[in-house]
Amino acid sequence: MAIRLEDKKAIVAEVNETAGGALSVVMADYRGVTSGDMTALRAKARAENVRLKVVRNNLAKIAIRGTEFECIDEALVGPTILAFSMEDPGAAARLLKDFAKEKEAFEIKGLAVGGELMGADQIDRLAKLPTRHEALTMLAAVTQAPITKLARTLNEVPSKVTRAVAAVRDQKQEAA
Repeated sequence: MAIRLEDKKAIVAEVNETAGGALSVVMADYRGVTSGDMTALRAKARAENVRLKVVRNNLAKIAIRGTEFECIDEALVGPTILAFSMEDPGAAARLLKDFAKEKEAFEIKGLAVGGELMGADQIDRLAKLPTRHEALTMLAAVTQAPITKLARTLNEVPSKVTRAVAAVRDQKQEAA
């Protein structure tokens, strides 16, 4: 189906804006996936703040120019869905990895982060990154650990004194 020039420009501008604000992108081949499954994937993506784009490859190549995702240019071959992570770099990778487990026809082609193109075998590298909330929790635990240890150490001093006094008392009672 032919697309008018104005529509092509709008698509390119939209994808360029999305790519400009994204932290990572994951590419996948969606052939063989039903439209119902794709609708479910889109709903999950919205909940995770992942933007899914199905765009003609030549328009996608134009749209990613000037962004850190120019490295995916050679990988844009065949039907491709682009999943842009907007807040959490690992969100798109986790989403598409889980979807690929459920649907055999869905195949991850590759991903890009920080201007570096990685193969589909590197999906775990990105998918296993902690979410923002998990990272903040880990930071809080690491920050809190020294304070907790100091409080336990300071609390231990009176306990030791009490045990020493009790031991002296017991010795005096035995001697008497």
